[in-house]
Amino acid sequence: MNIDGIDFYFPQGWEISEYDKWRFYRKQFQDAVVGHKGVDVIAINNRNTLWLIELKDYRRHPRKKIIDLAQEVALKVRDTLAGVMAAASNAVDEEKVFAKNCLKAEKIRIALQLEQPQKHSKLFPRAIKPVDVEQKLKKMVKPIDAHPIVTEGEKPRPGIEWQVTS
Repeated sequence: MNIDGIDFYFPQGWEISEYDKWRFYRKQFQDAVVGHKGVDVIAINNRNTLWLIELKDYRRHPRKKIIDLAQEVALKVRDTLAGVMAAASNAVDEEKVFAKNCLKAEKIRIALQLEQPQKHSKLFPRAIKPVDVEQKLKKMVKPIDAHPIVTEGEKPRPGIEWQVTS
């Protein structure tokens, strides 16, 4: 699956969907719930764990939003869970089936895939410390996932079962 130039490779048997491309999200839920945002990828692994995955790519354009990155991700997680709940009842076709499968998950995990320039420069700074974002995110989403993961680049990270290449 390619999202904004980043290739995600998930293990066989996973159910994967780009939530922010769902027709239900774009045509119904996003317009009705003003300010609603969603994560980039929803995945269900073969152990019935629901993964909410957000991608942030700052390799070419630095972050300019005022909102804290961890807070932005936490809000997207909250909004996505609300959207999935609504989709399980009101979406159609495969989106409804996928949303119902999400509701059957025994565990929810959160991951932020962070992309930054390899080397620091004035034009392309490495301004975000993944460990700091992870600590803030942990406090914000603790009732959902006590151990969210912030991963960077193609480095393997314990707990992450998929691979990323750019």
